[in-house]
Amino acid sequence: MLHIVVSPELLALVPHYRGCAITAHVKNSPTSTQLWAEVERLSADLREHYDTSTIKKRAGIRETRAAYRAIGKDPSRYRPSCEQLCRRVLQGKDLYSIDTLVDLGNAVSIWSGYSTAVVDTNKLSGNTVTLGIGREGEPYEAIGRGVLNIHRLPVFRDSIGAFATPTSDSVRTECESSTSEVLIIINAYDGSKPRLQAATNYTLELLSRFTHAKNTIIIPF
Repeated sequence: MLHIVVSPELLALVPHYRGCAITAHVKNSPTSTQLWAEVERLSADLREHYDTSTIKKRAGIRETRAAYRAIGKDPSRYRPSCEQLCRRVLQGKDLYSIDTLVDLGNAVSIWSGYSTAVVDTNKLSGNTVTLGIGREGEPYEAIGRGVLNIHRLPVFRDSIGAFATPTSDSVRTECESSTSEVLIIINAYDGSKPRLQAATNYTLELLSRFTHAKNTIIIPF
């Protein structure tokens, strides 16, 4: 079983952080019309409640940005992935459908306001994942962004090194059509236990509906 721990250096700066991870055996596939309809429904609801000037006030996004500042990173230059996604929706830009697992993670982010990592578990090394702070010069290739400066970003590491941040997941552990076991990490920087539980429940619902998930394990941390 995978273990996830939060480092003392991060907790000292963001003491109210809560997280939850889900692992499951899944079947990845092209995104179904039903899942995409869910993404579009969530996008329409988001536009009813926020615009590009108010989205930063959403609790999950606001507190993720505050965590970045506390750790020493500019949240406007290195926007959390949830904020990036929501801003794209609010700007009226089309979202790109990737596959079931990636689009499922995007649905969770839009719904919850939390940045959510979606990782191929079989590409991880070791049984322990640690959430810490990025180091100067630490190597990281982000999906769709190339080399990302993760110095002073919150970062998840396995025994090889960094593989996920709230700004972007890494190429090393990204999901593919062949992915058979997924790790989904939900980052609740606002520290809200009820909202995190609701986001976890929604993720479990989507996994059941769209990936035929089996052997599901919930890992609070």
